[in-house]
Amino acid sequence: MLTIKKLNRENIDSQALYPIKVVQFGEGNFLRAFVDYAFQRLNNELNFNAGVAVVQPLEGGMVDMLNDQDGLYTLFMNGVKKNEKIQNIELIKNIVKGINPFTDYKAFLDLAKEEELQFIISNTTEAGIEFIDSDTPEMEPPVAFPARLTVLLYERFKHFNGNPNKGLTIIPCELINYNAATLKDIILQYCDLWNLDNSFKTWLLESCTYHNTLVDRIVPGYPKNEIEEYNSKLDYQDNLIVTAEPFFLWVIEGDEALKQKLPFHKTDLNVKIVDDMQSFRTLKVRILNGAHTAMVPFSLLYGNETVRQTVDGDFTGAFVNHVIAEINDTLPFDKSEVLAYSDEVMDRFRNPFIIHKLADIALNTVSKFKVRVLPSLLQYVEKKNSLPIHLTYSLACLIQFYKGTWKNEALPINDGADIVAFFKEAWSSNDLNKVAKATLENTEFWGKDLTKVIGLSEAVVSGLTDIEANGIEKGFVAFKNKFNS
Repeated sequence: MLTIKKLNRENIDSQALYPIKVVQFGEGNFLRAFVDYAFQRLNNELNFNAGVAVVQPLEGGMVDMLNDQDGLYTLFMNGVKKNEKIQNIELIKNIVKGINPFTDYKAFLDLAKEEELQFIISNTTEAGIEFIDSDTPEMEPPVAFPARLTVLLYERFKHFNGNPNKGLTIIPCELINYNAATLKDIILQYCDLWNLDNSFKTWLLESCTYHNTLVDRIVPGYPKNEIEEYNSKLDYQDNLIVTAEPFFLWVIEGDEALKQKLPFHKTDLNVKIVDDMQSFRTLKVRILNGAHTAMVPFSLLYGNETVRQTVDGDFTGAFVNHVIAEINDTLPFDKSEVLAYSDEVMDRFRNPFIIHKLADIALNTVSKFKVRVLPSLLQYVEKKNSLPIHLTYSLACLIQFYKGTWKNEALPINDGADIVAFFKEAWSSNDLNKVAKATLENTEFWGKDLTKVIGLSEAVVSGLTDIEANGIEKGFVAFKNKFNS
């Protein structure tokens, strides 16, 4: 009987390790299919010689699995080009080690002492870049990601005696606007809170650089339902296979100095180092991510399981198209460019290789809705002096989704304990007016009191009423008829 070998460096004859030039906060599917792939392209094509040390951001993570495979895993890039299915397979080899700071804090701090370290990369979701004033430098580790990064940077500053040549290039990939500027401000807040040396603050400002980014690639992740088919294409057993679409876009704000540090321009990978990335960000976050986030509660309540199933459905597909049309109406860009990008997004959603489960992208839906969808809804109101029907209904679906159950079945809510507890309390009354009011006026969710938006509270209550009485599809018909009457 043929024995399939375990994936590790010994079995694939890849013993040599790159020096650690990158510390990466996050070991999830996206970073492994995006950033680690990008650095591997630099290594392969330009002898960039960059190893990655991965830091697990949450207590429950995959670092142990990653270390069990010596940092190795397979990336499948699946898509359609000129009506032909394409599949590229690449073994990613540049992760040198994975560190769990919850179990080995010293190993985390030791990363600061790496001689060749140049880059900090992160993707801790939109909720990750936060300031928690109860964090202290003595905690092992502090709770907030920026606090942990501050500790790491301070350790590096002390170890190298403030050497300006040991500053780091910090490139966060969290999907919030001005992600690096926000992270930088929070790091400086911790400097003040913890009374750290003024010379350290000077080092942070003069020797380290911070670069806002935009990332764009759909990454479904581990192909659980087709894992046998994927493994059949390999001559080893890989427990960390990750799937992604071929499309790749990384926009980084930076100058010529950054281009010299990261010479992606010498490859054909679509990395753009630009002075200002705001137009790229707005187009991508509003359309691609906005449609993604708006569809999740709506489509799960309807009964769909995947993105493709959603956009291919007669009712749900039409709904998503109308959501995108409402978003497009708010964008101050050339209409032909907006429509071209929208069409490309729908094609990417329909990628037959991608089984992108809605439950898998339901993580932190409230914070995602605030960043990705709410600006379009509010700008639509400002521009047209009326509510967007589909975006408003998607907000009602979000509130319904966070009730936690639908048709006597549990829903795949994946959010912070405080947010889950809020909705549990709000829904305990089963008074839809109270539920809508409590949710919409929660400024911690939205950054503003949404009950002040004319007509929105009444519309959301109407939507919830129609959903509870008629379900998603018939509920929307009733909601739309009232909207248009």
